[in-house]
Amino acid sequence: MANQMNSEIVGSIDMRVVDAMISFSERVDSLIKSETGSFYGDSPLYTFASRVDSAIRSSSASYEADNEAHNSTTTNVSSQTLTQQPHFHHLHQSKGLNLKDGRKEENGLNGLSRKVSSSSMLLTPQTDDEILQSSKLKRFTFKELKTATRSFRPDSLVGEDGFGSVFKGWIDDETLTPTKSGTRMAITVKRNNQDSLLGYSEWLTEIKYLGQLCHPNLVKLIGYASEDDHGFLVYEWMARGSLDNHLFRRAFDCETLSWTIRMKVALDAAKGLALLHGDEVHLIHRNVKTSNILLDSNYNAKLSDLMLARNGPEGDESHVSTRVMGSYGYVAPEYIATGRLTKKNDVYGFGVVLLELMSGKRVLDRNKPIGEYNLVEWAKPLLIDRKRISKVMDARIKGQYSEREEVRIAHLTIQCLSVEPKLRPTMDEMVRSLEHLQDTKDA
Repeated sequence: MANQMNSEIVGSIDMRVVDAMISFSERVDSLIKSETGSFYGDSPLYTFASRVDSAIRSSSASYEADNEAHNSTTTNVSSQTLTQQPHFHHLHQSKGLNLKDGRKEENGLNGLSRKVSSSSMLLTPQTDDEILQSSKLKRFTFKELKTATRSFRPDSLVGEDGFGSVFKGWIDDETLTPTKSGTRMAITVKRNNQDSLLGYSEWLTEIKYLGQLCHPNLVKLIGYASEDDHGFLVYEWMARGSLDNHLFRRAFDCETLSWTIRMKVALDAAKGLALLHGDEVHLIHRNVKTSNILLDSNYNAKLSDLMLARNGPEGDESHVSTRVMGSYGYVAPEYIATGRLTKKNDVYGFGVVLLELMSGKRVLDRNKPIGEYNLVEWAKPLLIDRKRISKVMDARIKGQYSEREEVRIAHLTIQCLSVEPKLRPTMDEMVRSLEHLQDTKDA
């Protein structure tokens, strides 16, 4: 951790403690993941690790909320910290808001049919009620989601994440009402766990941001609900799960991704980030990683989880000062050292994803020898040496790419992982480079 912290950041000692806690939880999580190979992380060990990680991250989030309220130029999604407001029951008391009303607004899906200007709701300060009332998402009732998931039965549970339990359900694709299991449209239902402090603030952030955006490379948020101490988020179903699952978990139903599919996934993810970074949206994802890149049945990749997202710097500001949030291994070094958040933090995270796609290795893996535990540190010297790039490449896809492709993707990865943020490309530039790589291969 850097010796000198930005003067705008309050509580540097607390931040170092929180960062150490997150580092520890990530290492525990990485170890347990490496020992389990279950789809969506549904083993008891992985579930336990997820809950430990969730609690630690939420503690960090509460520190951030405490200290950003007085100095942030962007909108806090909640005036309460997570520790002060860990539950959802107060939503039922919101003035003028009836969460029991399950009627569909328009078609239940909200997209951006026009460009969002910098003065849009993404940046405009809003109260909690205004965020929920302005959303055109479907307001589900608890009864509807209970029916859609067959009463949240164990055989509907597909895993756990930092927010809570993840279930598969079914609804009518036109009316958005529950249907018999296996009929009409599959959905993903996330239910916040009572023992998880990651809750209301992240729930509202997801609704505020992802609820307004519609793009082929962003997961669709269909609706939400609140019941007593639980918050719910309803998404489109992504049939092939996460990129993390395909690269690392070795589940029985996950085939090794080909080089062609890996480069398609990289391009799709880059397009999603480029949309977020554009002037019309102006968001920093802040948690770019393989587990937040989901694949549909045709291997189309979509970014998920905007729960940690922040508005980018406004006006002449060069950065946003925040508590360090994100996933260990994917967070840019300058953000860890200073708390100064820019879009280049996402670019660094994307570079880590590229490296994982190339190598088929986790960014952090305790099962590796000491010198190979940290993938970025191990791989960077190899990537800058044309003769040694092949040592980084995943042996499972050997022969599926040309030497030119190997060198080019290594060069792009090194650019994204540059220690100097200014030397990293923008996501628009990454999209163009990856499209060119794909076009020249086709030619």
